[in-house]
Amino acid sequence: MYKIRVVMIVIFMTLFVSGCTTQYSQSMTRAQSGLIDLEQYQLTDMIVPLDGEWEFYWNQLLEPGQISQGELSSMVVFPSSWNKYKLDGEKVPGFGYATYRLRFRTAESRILSLKIPKVRTAYILWINGYKIAGAGLVGTSIDTMTPQYKPEIVSFQSQTGENEIVIQMSNYHMQSGGLLNSILLGSEEALLSSRYKGLAYELFIFGALSMMGIYHLALFFFHREDKSALYFGVFGVLIAIRTLFIGESFAFFAFPDLSFSITRKIQTLTFYLGIPISFLFFKEMLPAYFHKNVAKITLIVGSIYIFAVIATPIRIYTAFNSIFQIASLLLMGYIFITLIRVAVNREKNSGLIVFGGLILILTGLMDVITLSPWISKSWPIMLKQVFTGEGNSSSGLLIFTILYSLLIAKKFTDSLKYQTIMSKELTEVNSRLDELVLQRTEALTEANKQVESQNLELAQVNEELQRLSLKDPLTGLWNRRQYNKSVSLEWQRSIEYQKPISLLFIDVDFFKNYNDFYGHAAGDECLIKLSKALRNSLAHPSNMAVRYGGEEFLILLNETNEEEALKTAVRILEEVTCLNIPHERSSISDRITVSIGVATVLPDLRSDPEHLLKSADQALYQAKNSGRNKICSA
Repeated sequence: MYKIRVVMIVIFMTLFVSGCTTQYSQSMTRAQSGLIDLEQYQLTDMIVPLDGEWEFYWNQLLEPGQISQGELSSMVVFPSSWNKYKLDGEKVPGFGYATYRLRFRTAESRILSLKIPKVRTAYILWINGYKIAGAGLVGTSIDTMTPQYKPEIVSFQSQTGENEIVIQMSNYHMQSGGLLNSILLGSEEALLSSRYKGLAYELFIFGALSMMGIYHLALFFFHREDKSALYFGVFGVLIAIRTLFIGESFAFFAFPDLSFSITRKIQTLTFYLGIPISFLFFKEMLPAYFHKNVAKITLIVGSIYIFAVIATPIRIYTAFNSIFQIASLLLMGYIFITLIRVAVNREKNSGLIVFGGLILILTGLMDVITLSPWISKSWPIMLKQVFTGEGNSSSGLLIFTILYSLLIAKKFTDSLKYQTIMSKELTEVNSRLDELVLQRTEALTEANKQVESQNLELAQVNEELQRLSLKDPLTGLWNRRQYNKSVSLEWQRSIEYQKPISLLFIDVDFFKNYNDFYGHAAGDECLIKLSKALRNSLAHPSNMAVRYGGEEFLILLNETNEEEALKTAVRILEEVTCLNIPHERSSISDRITVSIGVATVLPDLRSDPEHLLKSADQALYQAKNSGRNKICSA
């Protein structure tokens, strides 16, 4: 229950912060037949979207004084890409130019402001006959126009009664032209406040995501085996960069003259690269649930699209956007369904990542639909509002990052607890070994005193004592002392003949729990059976099985490469499985299992056998830490 409360608090705080970016309150007043009446509103206290029916003059660039000379093509729903319009039963193409006109009525003359979003892809705007804003160069062909993104807030003097807005637009660089977001009318103070709140939130997201992304890239740099850190780091940095180009578009706010082509490609790549990379992240975190072939297809499709974006002009690669958007939706649907499966199966430590992943996929889905041409004027107003923002996936990734950080913190805490437990167990094992060594030493000393008086049997008795001192009395395997002698000799021989040497470090999983539940007599019987299994798994008489201490064993493999060493380790796992020794207190199986660390080196004069032992020990720790009953190679 406590964990659920923590998660809900985190999400609530994130949504509260994101709520600060709300740009305006929806007004019920909409333009009809090219006129919107705002006389009843106090425009100093609110922000009004100038949505509704605008006059539309297709393939006509008309200035305010020329409107009467133009030919009205249609009354159209604004804002919208003009691809959605039909004139004489034919769909308007994406490439072309047009003039929009809206009249609005105000109760008094005062200074007001317009908040103009990104226009596809060049425009000029007049109010009451005065040119007050523009971006790029409007033209009638690709050679005569220059595209530019320039969201801005501009002020003007309104007139009592009727006012007129005229906008010329042209587009020959993207597959859809026009304006996708509302032009907002209100006081300069209210519009600037709205914009600064949006910028503050987007910069907050940029900072949080970029820091987490760089942090995980650093984790991968120091621990190359963990590819999930690489994918998460790259994903975080990509979405952080994208955040600068969407919504309030801080990049254009700070650098108004940015290249349209380059920034558009950056915006496209950072979003559509993020989808396959997020898939690779989830596959790395939950490999049993995500199919390898899906990963291969994802990489191939993603690579093709990346090449198209980099190598072709905007008007070319945007023609294929719909295909990649469909592929992205299918991939996100696959991830969504798979995460549901993980949740149903209640995988250990998967709750936070599944919950955050579902939020991330849903917000990414919202952004894909927002960027697609599928939104229709027939959609309900509330539904269309859901798909008007570009930064849903950024907020979703922020929530996912927070939940993922909680998961990392939990794993780190569990690791510390595990190390503490293992340290106590090791101390106990060492104390028992010291007692055993002391007992054996006393026994050997007494035996030496007895045989000193028997000269005829002295040589035989000494030989027997020597053999006993090098063997483990319980299992009959070689002990640590004999191992130290043998490994030194084999090390020198391997240096001389340039042959590899391998070492298997074996630990019986949860053996203390076994002793506590079944008793030490049963534990000794278990170790005897395991030692026989180890001897049976050796492929060559020159190989050496050692009881290193307690429930730890070593297998020294002379002139053996890593591949053969791993095969021996697999045989050991099979032999142990065949023993079928019950273990009700194991948290991973109802039978006795072992974890194995494998290390292989080609000895030289700069190294020593201790290096081989440490490598095998590190591999064993990795096998135990990743779930036990496994083989890990150094």
